[in-house]
Amino acid sequence: MPNFCAAPNCTRKSTQSDLAFFRFPRDPERCRLWVENCRRADLEDKTSDQLNKHYRLCAKHFEPSMICKTSPYRTVLKETAIPTIFDLTSHLNNPHSRHRKRIKELTEEEIIKMKERRLEATTDPSESKKDDASDDQDTGDSIPLLTTEEKELRDYLKSLFEIIVVLGKQNIPLNGHAEVEEESECFTPSNFQALLEYRINAGDEVLRKRFETTAVNAEYFPLAQQTQILEVCESCIREELLQEVREGRFFSLVTGDLAEFPGGLHLPLFLRFVDGSSCLREEFIEFLPFEGDEEELTRRLVSHMSEKWGLNMEQCRGQAHVTSGVFARKIKGVATKLMDMYPMAVYTPCSSCALNVHLASSLPLTGVQVVMSTLRRIDSFFSKSPALQTELEHAISIFYQGNEDKGNELREVSRLKWTDRHDIFELAVDLLESLLLCMDSVHDNEDGKWSDQIASDAYIISEALSDFEFVVTLVVLKNTLSFTRAFGKNLQGPTLDVFFAASSLTAVLHSLNEVLDNIEVYHEFWFEEAVGLAAAMEIPVKVPRLYFRKQRVEAAADTQPESYFKEYLTIPVVGHVIQELKEVFSDSHLKALKCLSLVPAVMGQLKFNTSEENNADMYRNDLPNPDTLPAELHCWRIKWKHRGKEISLPSTIQDTLQLAEVKFFPNVHAFLKVLCTLPVLRLDNSRCETARRRMNAYLMDTPVNNRSKSLALLNINYDIKCDLDLMVDMYTKMYPEKENDKETLDS
Repeated sequence: MPNFCAAPNCTRKSTQSDLAFFRFPRDPERCRLWVENCRRADLEDKTSDQLNKHYRLCAKHFEPSMICKTSPYRTVLKETAIPTIFDLTSHLNNPHSRHRKRIKELTEEEIIKMKERRLEATTDPSESKKDDASDDQDTGDSIPLLTTEEKELRDYLKSLFEIIVVLGKQNIPLNGHAEVEEESECFTPSNFQALLEYRINAGDEVLRKRFETTAVNAEYFPLAQQTQILEVCESCIREELLQEVREGRFFSLVTGDLAEFPGGLHLPLFLRFVDGSSCLREEFIEFLPFEGDEEELTRRLVSHMSEKWGLNMEQCRGQAHVTSGVFARKIKGVATKLMDMYPMAVYTPCSSCALNVHLASSLPLTGVQVVMSTLRRIDSFFSKSPALQTELEHAISIFYQGNEDKGNELREVSRLKWTDRHDIFELAVDLLESLLLCMDSVHDNEDGKWSDQIASDAYIISEALSDFEFVVTLVVLKNTLSFTRAFGKNLQGPTLDVFFAASSLTAVLHSLNEVLDNIEVYHEFWFEEAVGLAAAMEIPVKVPRLYFRKQRVEAAADTQPESYFKEYLTIPVVGHVIQELKEVFSDSHLKALKCLSLVPAVMGQLKFNTSEENNADMYRNDLPNPDTLPAELHCWRIKWKHRGKEISLPSTIQDTLQLAEVKFFPNVHAFLKVLCTLPVLRLDNSRCETARRRMNAYLMDTPVNNRSKSLALLNINYDIKCDLDLMVDMYTKMYPEKENDKETLDS
């Protein structure tokens, strides 16, 4: 977005000028002087923070001596700079003009004070000697701000930062195959060292002068300082994103599945928010160490967001967690604690994960987790080679010779990422026999077509598929979650479907409770289906071996498979799904979804007979003028009810936010921005999901030993513009140059 100058009678904006634009200072006293000199009465009631965020002055309003050009690309103000050059009379030549920036009339005393401040600014004693020695050169561009040594140091640091940024964005590890350990016998230089040498040989004079006396094959730049520079790069990139989050005010927290790094497991964190151009975004922020119990992890997460990132957790409006495996319960505990601390941070499913997958992943049963991990392993297995996919399609053709339509459908589905679908368990049951045949064929490897690794992976999957516990668990999941399949699909569908889904939850819970009340009958049918499937695959029906090891031999011997799986599988699965649905679709969550009736297309479907006021109470404190909400909502309905024939109704929140006229409805605008951040709502723009796709690509392409949290942030956010001068400024403040010089020379 362009920056507009806040000065009266000044129409400059950043996209039409090479001039620098400066934020109002955060210091209240200095900010007050800026406002006084601008003579804008409408700015006097605003806080310094508000002015700093939303208002700028261009360089034309400052004396040249107040402006410092630290590089061809970076211009800054002195810490004591006050704007003194303003045009306060040109609007008088056109008395009929509509002057947006109204000028405040000053008293004689105020005019005298203003003149004194301008005189002080033009005769700054700290700069008088420099001005005398300038030989009448242009003081705006050629003030000798830095000594030669300081400039050389800055240029040197910029080269180092540039190298680190290139390595990070291209996902090249700093060390390469060189070991960090001192006893390593590897003579290959690190990637950082190699790139340094390349730039020196290519003519980088700054680096050449710095290292011309360094011994051949010596490490030019110590690992400790590489780490310092990398941390500064990471901080600058993250701050660029966080600034937009703060300006957007409301946000939601979204986590991903755990990722392994050399230091252990880490939790990826994303923030979902609406930026200044009313576009919904979901950006990757950091990998958080997954250490300690639920309470400690929650405390560290809140500390990061509040103290390290400067976010106000009271403005968090949603949270969603996409974590599978044994740690799902721990993540759910964190979500519960966050809700206790910040009730407005509504716990919801994530739009990037099918509801049925979320429900199954959250089940704390070992058998269910084996099914989920096996399905993920199958997905990874077939992505290794197109020939494996061909082998699966051949197996499908064998089993569905008498039903070509079904076979063609399954072959088509198997080419897609079917393990992410809402009907994942139905498809898994239909594909089970074909999958087992395919895995046995690959593992047998009679013609030597497959590598040892692929054959080994096929054997592991085959062993899991041919276990009766896997079969019966898959069948129970399929039947139980068939009641939530349509509901979950609607949640990730168009906005209209999401609105009606919120009203259908009662029916879904009623059906599941009926299953639980008649569990004997339902389990009998489900178990019979599992036995039939197992018989077709020649899998023996039996109680899991682990159960016999835990129980007394006499008691275990009398246990029948049907009664065992009813008690330890079917009843817990149905009960947990009911409980999880109640928790993840709380009253607050359902109220929020019903507020989607603010979207014009939903209003039209409801014949404009909506009553958002009943659900608006939870967001009352988020609205700029809550007292006028009923009247504003009435006008909003009337506007769309009587629209012209050529105007179509916007069908999503994002489409509605992009309308120019929505800003004439400030409460509705604020309402929509809050709702838009809820993680349960689908990201209509595919660009919103790029951060998650980049993170998955980074983790897939980078071996665990080469992963770096800092380099990962640079790689995932490679489209963020890197301000090398800002990085150098931060680095020199954090690590004084004398210490850096000494360390470099010692190395």
